[in-house]
Amino acid sequence: MTTAAHRQQLQEFLKGHRVILGPMAGVSDEAMRSLCLAQGADMTYTEMVSSKALSFANEKTRNLLRLAPGEKKVAVQLFGHEPETMAKEAAWVEEFLGDKLAYLDINMGCPARKICGKGDGSALMKDPELAAEIVSKMEHAVDHAVTVKFRRGFFEGEETAVEFAKRMEQAGAAACAVHGRYAQQMYHGKSDFTVIGRVKTAISIPVVGNGDICSGVDAARMFEETRCDSVMIARAAEGNPWIFAQIKAKLQGVEPAPFPTAEQRIDMARTHAELLTHREGRNICRMRKHAMWYMTGLPGASAARGRINECVTLDDFNQVFDELLEKVAQYQKERES
Repeated sequence: MTTAAHRQQLQEFLKGHRVILGPMAGVSDEAMRSLCLAQGADMTYTEMVSSKALSFANEKTRNLLRLAPGEKKVAVQLFGHEPETMAKEAAWVEEFLGDKLAYLDINMGCPARKICGKGDGSALMKDPELAAEIVSKMEHAVDHAVTVKFRRGFFEGEETAVEFAKRMEQAGAAACAVHGRYAQQMYHGKSDFTVIGRVKTAISIPVVGNGDICSGVDAARMFEETRCDSVMIARAAEGNPWIFAQIKAKLQGVEPAPFPTAEQRIDMARTHAELLTHREGRNICRMRKHAMWYMTGLPGASAARGRINECVTLDDFNQVFDELLEKVAQYQKERES
């Protein structure tokens, strides 16, 4: 398939997939994805996958490609900085997932030091020629569209997103996802929506807006202000898969459901923990961070955090959740008296 065909295919695909769960290392596994899909996410990304680890046939890395039950399509985000390795492993991913693969994305936005320090992630924004070579080689190696996710720029105060986006388009990218912070900001400060609008104006391929979408109002504002094709939600979905239902309601002009009650939040946490028990290995321990996100702001949550860090079984988590709900009920009773 030609680059033009990839672009047309992806453009049509994104028209029906406007609200997306973004890739998050150690978070967006198939358990998390299944909950977000149930709440209205149009599609999801896997956790970011190391092309180098795939080249060594690392089984733990390959497990990141497992699909959630009923998951029709998934985008896979690869990271690395070696063009040949990236292209070869992209082709392997395409063969492995078959028609379940939506498209392949290249991580050029992760600001984590352990990623950037190896020349991966947002470090590629400092070397547009190498970044373009990776896009070109991957695009020619696969029959699916190749996209790129990057930030406003690498160095704080030096916006390079527009020129970088143009270079990625020239290299064959079928779409760009833009996060409105600089890499050096990490996740501090505010995401600037206007840079997404500038990228959208500068290129002809679809643009996905990302950063600080924490509500339906935020998503609607990003669409309106930037004219982006889709929006991507990441950290705001941690402990809050309902955000997708809220965004969908806002975009459809209907009244969103009330914010979930303490009971609903804990019920979702129980479901999440149960789903993690079906993954291979000690994946239930991943629930520790998810549990803390679900409990945020609830009466007794601070005291429960220490207990959560000691949980190693589903029963352990459920016991903490039971005790937390008792504290919530007691708190509500005291307020009413």
